[in-house]
Amino acid sequence: MTTVLVSGAAGIVGYGILRSLRLSKRPMTLIGTSIYADSVAPGFCDIFEIVPRTDAPDYIDRLAALLRKHRVDVAFPGIDADMYKWADHVAELEATGTRVVLNSRELISLCSDKWAFYQRQQELMPRYAIPSYLDIDFDVLKANCGLPFLLKPRRGFGSKGIVTVETAEQLARIAPATKTILMAQPIVGRDDEEFTVSAFCDGQGGFSACMALRRKLSKDGFTEKAEVVDHAEFSDAIRDLSKAFSPIGPTNFQFRKTDTGLKLLEINPRISSSTSIRAAFGYNEALMAVDMAIEQRLPVQPDIRRGRAVRYTEDLIFHDHSVHL
Repeated sequence: MTTVLVSGAAGIVGYGILRSLRLSKRPMTLIGTSIYADSVAPGFCDIFEIVPRTDAPDYIDRLAALLRKHRVDVAFPGIDADMYKWADHVAELEATGTRVVLNSRELISLCSDKWAFYQRQQELMPRYAIPSYLDIDFDVLKANCGLPFLLKPRRGFGSKGIVTVETAEQLARIAPATKTILMAQPIVGRDDEEFTVSAFCDGQGGFSACMALRRKLSKDGFTEKAEVVDHAEFSDAIRDLSKAFSPIGPTNFQFRKTDTGLKLLEINPRISSSTSIRAAFGYNEALMAVDMAIEQRLPVQPDIRRGRAVRYTEDLIFHDHSVHL
């Protein structure tokens, strides 16, 4: 029996990993953790554990204790904050005997700051880069980006905090302190030509499996609707970017198609929020990561079914075992 722990199990990535692992024939005990006692997380795991916030002084000690207590074989960070924290303490966590699913520390650090990533991309692989600017001046950005243009936080995820700017008055309403944490980009491509592509990378500049979805984003910045598309048209870009940045394991690449080719919106050095959708079509990257951690073998390209997915609000009911009123 394999024991797997997933942190942030109350979030779409965390319970997406748990749901994906439930599809496997491999016997597994699934443990979910969250800071929220009243969350949806217990509905997707065998064991639920409350943990302190990631920034709590005792977080790593408490997490390591859980890994030892349950003799966890493989652990996944289900939120970005955990990914960054675990990357800084991976030796302590793996000293418990647990294999931690993390991308390369260099790439994790680089992706934590979109401006730093852009600068590195300009050095290594400018072909897919979207022009980016730190000078938040309306006339300068109008000349370089056209109207409207985007402002996005240098540090952030899930399209949160992105603002579309159309006028000088709109930009003037943004506080000077806020402008210091933003970068600007032109809007490239169309909303209906946005793609999320996941690849299982080998850390040596290659990848062994891949799946692509055309997507529509929700207002929260996660994939709301998705359609399976041929991943072959993204293979060259994934190969180029893998050679440049050497990702390891599950890695998510987000693109837009433009008249001049594919442009990279960002790399997420982790399993993405659409992971349960991918698993339903035959691309189970969570299971691939478990197999890699335990058996040290890269996955082969799976057969992927065609189709589309739509996310919707659903009720998950937890009945009390107390006397009915």
